[in-house]
Amino acid sequence: MAEISTLNQRPASSIKLLEEMERSYKDLPMEAIVKQDILRQGIHFLPESFQVKDPYKSKDYFIFSFDHIPLADLKDGADTKAPEEIKISGGHFGLLKTVISTRNNPNSPYKMKSKDGIPTLFLEETEIGNAEYPPIPSWYRHKTKSGKLPGEVAPVIEWGYLLYLTVFRNCQYFGKDEECAYCDINHNYRQQKGAGRPYTGVKDVEDILEVLSWVDAEDQIAKVYTITGGSVLTNLKKKSEVDFYLQYPEAIEARFPKRWMGKLVAQAFEKEDCQKFKDAGIQIYHPNYEVWDKALFEKICPGKSSWIGYENWIRRVVDSAEVFGPENVIPNFVGGVELSEPWGFKTVAEAITSTKQGLDFFMSKGIVPRFTAWCPEPYTTLGQQAGPPLVYFCELLRAWKETFEHYALPTPPGYGEPGPGKAVFSVSAFMDVIGYSGRN
Repeated sequence: MAEISTLNQRPASSIKLLEEMERSYKDLPMEAIVKQDILRQGIHFLPESFQVKDPYKSKDYFIFSFDHIPLADLKDGADTKAPEEIKISGGHFGLLKTVISTRNNPNSPYKMKSKDGIPTLFLEETEIGNAEYPPIPSWYRHKTKSGKLPGEVAPVIEWGYLLYLTVFRNCQYFGKDEECAYCDINHNYRQQKGAGRPYTGVKDVEDILEVLSWVDAEDQIAKVYTITGGSVLTNLKKKSEVDFYLQYPEAIEARFPKRWMGKLVAQAFEKEDCQKFKDAGIQIYHPNYEVWDKALFEKICPGKSSWIGYENWIRRVVDSAEVFGPENVIPNFVGGVELSEPWGFKTVAEAITSTKQGLDFFMSKGIVPRFTAWCPEPYTTLGQQAGPPLVYFCELLRAWKETFEHYALPTPPGYGEPGPGKAVFSVSAFMDVIGYSGRN
């Protein structure tokens, strides 16, 4: 096993490091290891990498920036031309096709270049793989009656699988005393508006239904929609938080009953409110707990801690399983934030021990947490700092996989096919490791 005792050694990405992880973590697919390293480091897109034959879908900035530097500082077209995701294959490790979310970072050792007219990802001088960029759905050609583009209203991610409906692009947890310390939803909104981009703060139900009518008529790839947005502490558009978010699945399911699987990413609600969403047609519930350790939750999620409280949050997650069924409650945590400065653990071992306690707590009840890989975005409370070392993510994937297999849990619904070469979830590799039997 690789050394995991201290954070003082945070080796930069290199082929040597990846090969070390390949030898140390034979129970993890190399696709997952490379994916996590690219997510933690981001990608530097050279201008030549945007010169591709076919049109492709660029970043819609659907909720967060997921960039390592401010939008205004991105150069050479990265602010408008970077693809939403990449799909890499082949290269030094013979990767199966692997979908990875784009995180712009001009300082990243991962550089997207052009080789024989094909976007190709390099680490140092070594080819990591040929890259594909996501195609533009046919229905992106339309414009709503109100003049909005589809990518502003109902952007598609995960290589076309998921329609991401951020219906409220701000959060009423505001300022460093309330905002989650890793989150840039409010900052991203200001960046997009400052850049003069159309970026609707509160989405109109009719706009969403109009875009979904095109998806219904023209698209067979999208299988799921997610309704999400910032927290509502008082009211929004004269509605409570529950009533504000409830109007969207009610309208969607009334117009397109069971056309897509409905997900809700929101605060941890009490059971009676969860039942309202279940009755409206929501099948999957993501009451994200963000970080397992109680002391870190209070520091990193101060608004959630003061308004709802750690114990109440965890209790509500567990209680929601009685409404949706445990396999349909999939709370997210932000992988790596428990190592953030100044409050985080000092060693990878401590962080993994804590996070695994949370995994065991939930998975023993049939609830399967997922995680996203923390991206240190510049305008957040945590700001630009060194993220976790790659060994942390390898240990996290191992802990997740071992706990998942120990309880013999089903594949989380609403994420597409699992396994290397099949997974489309792009902001962590938890789906890529499912079913992997290891290598010699």
